[in-house]
Amino acid sequence: MRFLIRLLINAAALWVAVKIVPGIGYQGHWSLLLAVALIFGVLNTVVRPVLKLLALPLLILTLGLFTFVINALMLMLTSWVSGGLDLGFHVGGFWAAFWGALVVSLVSLMLSIFLKEQERVSARWE
Repeated sequence: MRFLIRLLINAAALWVAVKIVPGIGYQGHWSLLLAVALIFGVLNTVVRPVLKLLALPLLILTLGLFTFVINALMLMLTSWVSGGLDLGFHVGGFWAAFWGALVVSLVSLMLSIFLKEQERVSARWE
């Protein structure tokens, strides 16, 4: 169940980024956006830790701000893989990826907090 919730949160966050960030586009049925979210989640699980390890000196030097660059690279990589699979998701450059990754991070954080709060309230009534 947790996996499905994470997938839906990623899909919603990507959808918001598509809607508000110039340079990020999606053309396709909403169900394919779930596939893009799945790719994004898998890449964040597998590739992101390796990138963070390789970029550790830069992360330390910038007090963690280089994480934004890594997040942008992850969104660009998602765009590349999605393009190869013809899923209709496209990121048009680094700055679009940078702002898109920021939007995706913020939306994911807000939805995660909201859902945890809902779980806490539901558990209180049981």
